[in-house]
Amino acid sequence: MTKNVPITVAKGDGIGPEIMDATLRILEAAGARIQPEFVVLGEEAFKKGIMNGVTDEAWGSINCTGVILKAPLTTPQGGGYKSVNVTLRKSLGLYANVRPTVTYSPVVPSRFEGIDVVIVRENEEDLYAGMEYTYTSDVTTALKMITRKGSQKIIRYAFEYAVANGRKKVTAMVKDNIMKITDGLFHKVFQEIGAEYPQIEKDSIIVDIGMARVADTPENFDVIVTENLYGDIVSDIASQIAGSVGLAGSVNMGEKCAMFEAIHGSAPDITGQGIANPSGLLNGALLMLHHIGQSDVAVTVENAWLATLEQGKVTSDIAGDLNVKALSTSEFADAVIANVGNKPTKLKAKDIKDFKKIDLSKVGQEPVVKQERQLVGADVFVEWQGGVAQLGEKLNDLAAGGLALDGVASRGVKVFPREQVVDVDGEVWCVRFMGDAVSNEMIRNLLANAQQAGLTWLKVENLYHFDGERGYAVFQGE
Repeated sequence: MTKNVPITVAKGDGIGPEIMDATLRILEAAGARIQPEFVVLGEEAFKKGIMNGVTDEAWGSINCTGVILKAPLTTPQGGGYKSVNVTLRKSLGLYANVRPTVTYSPVVPSRFEGIDVVIVRENEEDLYAGMEYTYTSDVTTALKMITRKGSQKIIRYAFEYAVANGRKKVTAMVKDNIMKITDGLFHKVFQEIGAEYPQIEKDSIIVDIGMARVADTPENFDVIVTENLYGDIVSDIASQIAGSVGLAGSVNMGEKCAMFEAIHGSAPDITGQGIANPSGLLNGALLMLHHIGQSDVAVTVENAWLATLEQGKVTSDIAGDLNVKALSTSEFADAVIANVGNKPTKLKAKDIKDFKKIDLSKVGQEPVVKQERQLVGADVFVEWQGGVAQLGEKLNDLAAGGLALDGVASRGVKVFPREQVVDVDGEVWCVRFMGDAVSNEMIRNLLANAQQAGLTWLKVENLYHFDGERGYAVFQGE
């Protein structure tokens, strides 16, 4: 007899327990060979004073099983609480968030037909790193971090996914017309790695028009690879236009662990009413079954689920569009269980041959790029309540020891020295000093001079050249 595979299960918050119970009942009825280990994540952990929302018992189980099936979790607003999803993704190295999106029309109403797009979202970097700071009572900032290694891993994964699953095209979504350094690096790595896959069509698109086209002509996309924030947004757009966010599942993939979930949240507005759609979590569980080598069960469950949809047996989020009676969460699970062994007739039935594992041996094995780094200056962020002209005069007096004032910017726009600029009433200013053969000691002396002059400096960013090329953005208006 095949031994059951231990998996870590978190029932979650809000509608989580309802849809998890329904999902596990369906898996059991279909013969899934799993051994759930139930753990506490999210709201219950927060109430115990665990600020990251993950109990020690949960960490222990996850480290042993390497597989997590998780219902939606709630993160309290404010108070220093961190998103459990982000904590798990980053702590466990779950670098790839993969969200398949398809239409089920005419069974599930959609304005489009033939949507079959996979979003491959970078999962550890970008603004979702959560590195935010308050400079003054009125000024805040967030750090967007994109690394070559992180970009290589997610882009390599996207191309390997395309190869394994017979996909024809990979599209990168970036905003490097504005963020030329961060998104520029992601785009550059996409071009480098894409060149190794001549059999795959590849293109890149600015993310704003890209998302508009996903909403308008989704059939033109196949695999989309993008950064963390963009990926979160575009995957919800794709899922919604395909029929319902409530239908989509996803996997968060790492080298040693994988987490499977629905893409939607905990839906506190319908908690306890027994009307939630378990389909998103169920589809996440199907991805889990493929991952643990039980594609036979996954195919059985998916065909039963598709047959159930064809029969018009759906929950309230879809029933209104079909003009049929809505089933409760539990009744919907019963209907899927009753269809175990059946196949759809209108929708394409699934076959075990449709699923192939990705070869991850290449992911994370990229060569290290070494460049000569030269320190050429520093951006010093200072607090100043007066006019920019007066600030400029004070700053000129600081220039010493090989560093000279290059300019002052407010929110990225150069305002000094510059003619024909609108009066700026700022509070935090970016002051750029440049020089030759710059050292950290010179920058420390500059900061000491600023303090002696009565200026409050808030943050320093060193400016570098890499192989002679600028590693920092020019001010707008230069």
